[in-house]
Amino acid sequence: MSLLVTNFVTIAIEKMNYNLPSNLSELPIYQKAMDILVLSRSISTYINQDLSYLRPDGSEDADIYFSGDIIQQSESLAPEIEKAQAERFSDKKHKHLDSIERLTHRLHLNCTRLQHCNSNGKDFLPILQSELKKFKRLQRSWMMTL
Repeated sequence: MSLLVTNFVTIAIEKMNYNLPSNLSELPIYQKAMDILVLSRSISTYINQDLSYLRPDGSEDADIYFSGDIIQQSESLAPEIEKAQAERFSDKKHKHLDSIERLTHRLHLNCTRLQHCNSNGKDFLPILQSELKKFKRLQRSWMMTL
């Protein structure tokens, strides 16, 4: 791993010291959702710096919107976990579980789209995709407990 990637991961992990609601603090899936949020924000900030400039023809880079999408989608994961955990009725739990599945699928698709952008920040996307894979594994086991 290059020095730049190592420094980026170190900074992102240091920012992962977040305050969790006490009833969710033991849930590994919730903690992983928060990790994904921190990584998404860091990666998006890095990518936005490269993509925020206008092209010579005055147009903007369309990939800049995907960097914002990964933040919005990752911000929605933890609240959906919290809602599913708090819900008493099975059909309503499944509504939140479906939402989590859609969000993780969209996050993965947007990471894939950002792999082709003209930014050095794309080098950090495999880290986020790895965290998404871990999240999906945790999600499967967590769903069995609901």
